Amino acid sequence: MEKRILIVDDEKDILEFLSYNLKKEGYKVVTAQNGVKAIKEARKFKPHIIVLDVMMPIMDGYETCRQLRQYVELKESIIIFLTAKSEEYSEIEGFESGADDYITKPIKPKSFISRINAFMRRIDLGKDSEVITTKDMIIDREKYHVKKDGQTIILPRKEFEILSLLASTPQQVFSRSDIFKNVWDNNIVVGDRTIDVHIRKLREKIGEDYIKTVKGVGYKFEE
Repeated sequence: MEKRILIVDDEKDILEFLSYNLKKEGYKVVTAQNGVKAIKEARKFKPHIIVLDVMMPIMDGYETCRQLRQYVELKESIIIFLTAKSEEYSEIEGFESGADDYITKPIKPKSFISRINAFMRRIDLGKDSEVITTKDMIIDREKYHVKKDGQTIILPRKEFEILSLLASTPQQVFSRSDIFKNVWDNNIVVGDRTIDVHIRKLREKIGEDYIKTVKGVGYKFEE
């Protein structure tokens, strides 16, 4: 499989540095220096992974991510924010805009490549072809489709994986630790607040009645 990555950063040195290391790993790489060009390149290139800087001219990374998530052809692309900003509010805003992961600068090449390879292995393995069906929702784990009342709902990858996990065993309570182990890579540190943000965004899109909070324990799916 041709493994395609789009890198978006306004610093030419970073683009060249990351491109060089990724190409050595066999990835096909396209670059862009601002959000507007990134959207055009992404729709044409259809990358498996988009590495997206936050602080850019013309359009910042958050707005770029939100616009990328509006296109059906990019719904399965993994979006990873790359930024020097490490404050919690920046991470939360990144996940709320539709990102799957968050890497802070300065970049360590081996760690960066390891993270990219882990995501690509997940894409290669894919999901079980099982379709989860509730009384008014269909969750297709192979096609990353969610249909509710006949309408298709586009979810970022992490939100889809959380929904798929919870819906796979209705009424079972999943702790935040369970969700983290099943949805995030083991090398990634994710706080409870990040998982809560994803749950809140899911509820906004599919309705409040499906995902229940079990106080002091975690979350469960109810039809």
